Amino acid sequence: MTEFKKVFVDTSPIIYYLENSSLYSDSLMRFFAKCMEKDIQIVTSAITVEEYLVFPYSSGKIQLVDNFKRFVKYMNIEIIDIDSVIAEQGAKIRSQYNTFKTMDALQIATAVVSRCDMFFTNDKQLRQEKELPCITMDDLE
Repeated sequence: MTEFKKVFVDTSPIIYYLENSSLYSDSLMRFFAKCMEKDIQIVTSAITVEEYLVFPYSSGKIQLVDNFKRFVKYMNIEIIDIDSVIAEQGAKIRSQYNTFKTMDALQIATAVVSRCDMFFTNDKQLRQEKELPCITMDDLE
């Protein structure tokens, strides 16, 4: 895995980690432990907050909301709001990669604008974006 100091974490790795996915739990535990051990800054956007919290609120599983908030605080995850600079960058990305969904383009734009040096997702399609290295959960050691 490529070395990095500031990583944008997309919604799916957080969902898989917090749900203790049997498929990825060990590799995600190592990933987040590495981030803490090596003082790697984790960044995500307000979109991740919205995407993650839909299920807990719709299913009435409020403990999952609390788990998410504790995880964000414990990992010292910086949550970036979407502003006009990020929206414009997202438009540029979508103009280059017209198969990207709006939310994905905004996630990548947030990573670019906040100067992350890695984008971590489980969406292999997003590897097409060339401005920033991208790893998926299958790439984890």
